[in-house]
Amino acid sequence: MSQPPVIEAHGLGKVYSPGTQAEVVALRNADLRIARGEFVAIMGPSGSGKSTLMNLIGCLDTPSSGSYLCDGIDVATLDAEELAALRRDKIGFVFQGFHLLPRMSALDNVAMPLVYSEVPPAERQELALQALDAVGLAERAAHRPNELSGGQQQRVAIARALINNPPIVLADEPTGALDSRTGAEILALFKRLRDGGHTVVLITHDPEVAAHADRIFMIHDGQLQEQMAGGGGVS
Repeated sequence: MSQPPVIEAHGLGKVYSPGTQAEVVALRNADLRIARGEFVAIMGPSGSGKSTLMNLIGCLDTPSSGSYLCDGIDVATLDAEELAALRRDKIGFVFQGFHLLPRMSALDNVAMPLVYSEVPPAERQELALQALDAVGLAERAAHRPNELSGGQQQRVAIARALINNPPIVLADEPTGALDSRTGAEILALFKRLRDGGHTVVLITHDPEVAAHADRIFMIHDGQLQEQMAGGGGVS
């Protein structure tokens, strides 16, 4: 028997300022099923609705219509505290701008989510070092962000996203601030995460980046449709 999808959305819609002159329909009736261990790209130009969809998948916003099950949990049934716990346990976020704390070492940046999970300090350090090792940066653990290259900073951000071992990694334009060679290294890392059983969802405007995924969804004017198989099987 096949496993249920880790991301399952039916008729998902989002309207901002409904019933006013400023009403914006950002997402229309989107259906999305993503299995555990898939690498999926959601591609579209600026203003297409891809950021809205990412915020809904990431439980950072709530839909105006439709339903969303995150790892089998209907998010509409959760209160704000339960939603925050779901984000912490189920989703690792990776952003274009890295979002690292400049005064903290790579190790302490990676360990930060465990502070909120009330993991003891010694265990936090050990888990953070393991996460840095998984992205090839264990030897840079004591370095601050300004002592690291852009690619290294993004690896630290990915290690931080993985620290709670979430089933879903949600990456918003993760190669946007990197040169093409470094971007390719980050995309290869996402493929290794997929091979390790994580579900990777990549938001991008770049067809060359999207082509690394197993499947590609196009979004335009709030309409989502599956495009074609990507080239994600090739490292």
